[in-house]
Amino acid sequence: MAVQVETLEKLERRITLTVAAETINGDVQSRLKKLSRTVKADGFRPGKVPMSVVAQRYGYSVQYEVVNDRVGEAFNQATNEAQLRVAGAPRITQKDSSPEGQLAFDATFEVYPEVKIGDLSEATVERVSTEVSEAAIDRTVEILRKQRRTFGLRAKDEGAVEGDRVTIDFEGKIDGEPFQGGAAEGFQFVIGEGQMLEQFDQAVRGMKLGESKTFPLQFPADYQGAEVAGKEADFLVTIKKIEAANLPAIDEAFAKSLGIKDGTVEGLRADVKRNLEREVKFRVQARNKAAVMEALSQASELDVPKALVAGETDRLIEGARADLKQRGVKDAETAPIPAEIFQPQAERRVRLGLVVAELVRTHKLQAKPEQLQAHIEDMAQSYEKPAEVMRWYLGDRQRMAEVEAVVIENNVAEFVLSRAKVSDKVLPFDELMTAS
Repeated sequence: MAVQVETLEKLERRITLTVAAETINGDVQSRLKKLSRTVKADGFRPGKVPMSVVAQRYGYSVQYEVVNDRVGEAFNQATNEAQLRVAGAPRITQKDSSPEGQLAFDATFEVYPEVKIGDLSEATVERVSTEVSEAAIDRTVEILRKQRRTFGLRAKDEGAVEGDRVTIDFEGKIDGEPFQGGAAEGFQFVIGEGQMLEQFDQAVRGMKLGESKTFPLQFPADYQGAEVAGKEADFLVTIKKIEAANLPAIDEAFAKSLGIKDGTVEGLRADVKRNLEREVKFRVQARNKAAVMEALSQASELDVPKALVAGETDRLIEGARADLKQRGVKDAETAPIPAEIFQPQAERRVRLGLVVAELVRTHKLQAKPEQLQAHIEDMAQSYEKPAEVMRWYLGDRQRMAEVEAVVIENNVAEFVLSRAKVSDKVLPFDELMTAS
């Protein structure tokens, strides 16, 4: 008999399922009989517990399992017969009345939508590119020098300057009262590296060993410490130590210390350039991909299944809890996180996922083995031992699935860019690297 499918609203459907009561009873008795062979009860030897006792103890739970299994089988058979693509889990409710000898259930569920992708030749996408300049290489080499700097004491009559490491005692007060986190002894920071608020940093510049100073400091309105945000404090600072930075020379010894095989400055700069180009490639690719996905979303029409959005929202909440736990937040597993915070993001993810899947299916944009291999090799080059990184990826299905998803997105981006109205923009290196 053909399955009767009732359309409720947009993607929502309902079908009625029936299961023979005799079939359920037979399954229940069979499972209880099997269970009686191993169940234990006081006063009876294992395997000798009467069926009446087994049924009394486990009858309800076994019947619940049997009904779930049989209804699940009936649902899968019905949706397959009706050629329905079910999105999410169905909501099953037992009907108040059933045909004689039958148990009847309503299954309410959503189906996957029809995805209509518009004319991509009418879509507009901004495609960015970035060159690695000599200035960018110079700045990166300077960062490497700073990472290997040493510090030596300044003369007593020399004031602290940018780049110096200072050790200080400080105490802050608001309206004459100390506040939590506003005092420390032997606190160390490097001037000009953004470790302290700019007003604090500027106040310490020029101070000499043993000198004390009191100065006002206005906390920003968005300061991370809510109890002092937007307030003005008076700080007393005393300089305990001033150390000048000693940067290593850019020479062969420096290049060798960084693992450059030929030990030359030219080899060092070439290595820095390769690493920067690799980073630029991934960042440009991510930025262009985001632009493509936005254009693709706007060019598509579809209804988004609520069940899939709910599932994605749950995954985002789980991710947020895991992040809180990693940060050491107490009771992160039970912290109240309103689902509506993540719903727009979840809906966008589901929508894009459906659009991308449709594009991949219709235009055969699946990831090819050679693409997966090339992508892993590219990523592995950023590490000291690329071969080990490649084995790490290739040896795990979950990690390979993540790589495959990235490659598929890259294929989709290239496909859309080949058809859309593309405007090219050269993005300065610094702007690309500082973009969130």
